[in-house]
Amino acid sequence: MALETIDINGSESIYSLATKLDLNKVLPSKVSIWKLRCKNPMRKSFSNRNIRMEEFDALIRLTSEMSKYLYPYIREILSSCDNYKISPELWNGFQNRFIELIEERFNKESIIVKNLINSKSNQNFYRDILMSLALCISEDGISRLKMTLLNL
Repeated sequence: MALETIDINGSESIYSLATKLDLNKVLPSKVSIWKLRCKNPMRKSFSNRNIRMEEFDALIRLTSEMSKYLYPYIREILSSCDNYKISPELWNGFQNRFIELIEERFNKESIIVKNLINSKSNQNFYRDILMSLALCISEDGISRLKMTLLNL
């Protein structure tokens, strides 16, 4: 969701990157990517089926590669957060768009989603997401991100 917040054409970018990374066996179409995203229980269109490990690995690889591509933007947004009094525009823009996407795609009746939408109490959470994306661009980024997600 954070990558789509930064990249307006995130869905299209993710699919073209999957093709470029030769992940067509696991993610053959935009619909297959959409179906994987629907396995998140917080989504409005939740599908109750477990994600396979090869699908999980493909999504981790996509996230890491997409983060490499978007790293300059991620860095600028984090810098805006750190220098909020001087330059709040990028941070506010990120937060507002992130919340809009959550409200649009997630089940707003869920307490977890209600908490995610509260930007004042979740600034650290938003920053942590961006930091995780920034850190997953290294050579060990894929394994680092995978371990972070598996330990949640």
